[in-house]
Amino acid sequence: MGMDDEGDGEAPPRSGGVDDRLFLQSVARALDVLEAFAASPRPMSLGELAQAAGTNKSAAQRIAQTLLSRGYLERGRDGGLVPGRRILDRSFDYLRANPLIERAMPVLVELRKAANERVDLSLFDDLTTIYAVRLQSKRETFYATLAGRRVPTFASSGGRACLAQLPDEAVDDILARSDRKPLTPKTLLEPARIWRKVKEARRDGYAYATEEALIGEVVLSAAVLAGPGRPLGAVHIAGSLSEWTPDEFRKRFAPLAIEAARALSG
Repeated sequence: MGMDDEGDGEAPPRSGGVDDRLFLQSVARALDVLEAFAASPRPMSLGELAQAAGTNKSAAQRIAQTLLSRGYLERGRDGGLVPGRRILDRSFDYLRANPLIERAMPVLVELRKAANERVDLSLFDDLTTIYAVRLQSKRETFYATLAGRRVPTFASSGGRACLAQLPDEAVDDILARSDRKPLTPKTLLEPARIWRKVKEARRDGYAYATEEALIGEVVLSAAVLAGPGRPLGAVHIAGSLSEWTPDEFRKRFAPLAIEAARALSG
């Protein structure tokens, strides 16, 4: 049975702590053009790109030509604009510079061997978590193999594992600001029900989700911490309900996820 990951999430808005006097609107517009592909991963015409980025066609044309010249946009087979290969260079730069990912790789490789299921490392980013490492299993769909995909914090096991490490008021704040849309008919949307899952994660040391993001999938995650109350991300193990019951999956893999997350924490 194919498995996808735990849904899609929008990229977060502008981060806090930025002095508005130093904010360059022209740079922000260029990033808006690149980020337009998050909602529409297909070749786009200049007009479509302008509309998706919320700018006029003249500005979009200047931005697109600049990005084309630098390799951050390319022409697709039909002449439409697509993200360029140069973007992968910046992803490489980030992954190479992140000390957690460097420490995590040998731990995740060993975890993948022990579990024989999909193993992921996600990074906590407020309303969303983003997959930084994906080690696929014997049965995967395309998106479940790709790093860089965001999922809503409230709906993912990794996100809830991180929420469990935060003070109550921080959890309430994230839930209040989240756009709680269902990913499947079984996605938990009500804050009270999500809170119960967060409290379970506090008690058990890991969080889990069953068919909330993909029908037929069970996922559990343990938080990686920089220190008390400071979640960096989570270690995930994902399996198929065609092979496991939720209780069997949790009993088999929760200790492995917790051990791996502890090895990466601190």
